[in-house]
Amino acid sequence: MKKIEAIIRPEKLNEVKSALDDLGFHGMNFIQVTGRGAQRGVVHQGRGGQAVTVDMLPKLKLEVVVSDMAVERVIDAIIQAARTGNIGDGKIFVSPIEEAIRVRTGERGEVAV
Repeated sequence: MKKIEAIIRPEKLNEVKSALDDLGFHGMNFIQVTGRGAQRGVVHQGRGGQAVTVDMLPKLKLEVVVSDMAVERVIDAIIQAARTGNIGDGKIFVSPIEEAIRVRTGERGEVAV
């Protein structure tokens, strides 16, 4: 099993959620985060022409655990749904998961996901 963490634009939430639902992946978590990457923020022109740099931007972090065989399909779906083609579209990280346990039943492994 693998955990896929994707940092995406907040306005892409519904598109990403729908793309994963269409693949049959309904269990996922979204967390509001603030951060910066290569984009390094945005510059706003304030009143009087004063520039204000906002270097920590709101993003969403998606977490989903999937079988090894589903990783590439899920990554492709996230990319297709979240991509705008502009800097700041986000990142995807993949990590191994040793074990998953469903609290309600005690099931372990992929059936628990």
